[in-house]
Amino acid sequence: MQAHDLQALIQAGLPCEHITVEGDGRHWSAVIVSPEFEGKRLIQRHQRVYATLGQRMHTDEVHALSMKTYTPAEWRAASQ
Repeated sequence: MQAHDLQALIQAGLPCEHITVEGDGRHWSAVIVSPEFEGKRLIQRHQRVYATLGQRMHTDEVHALSMKTYTPAEWRAASQ
């Protein structure tokens, strides 16, 4: 799997205003901005992203994914 493949999987299951994905084929890091994160705790945000990947997390296709998740307002504030 390549970064653009993982990015497309996340975007297919989660509306993203911004997303970047980097990694080596098994270990990934992502920055994800989605309005669906509004009112959700960090663990709930991560669970939502993991849900977009489904079995890929369990079959070791995606061995590790570290994430920074933001609401659009949080992203704007962090970008200033």
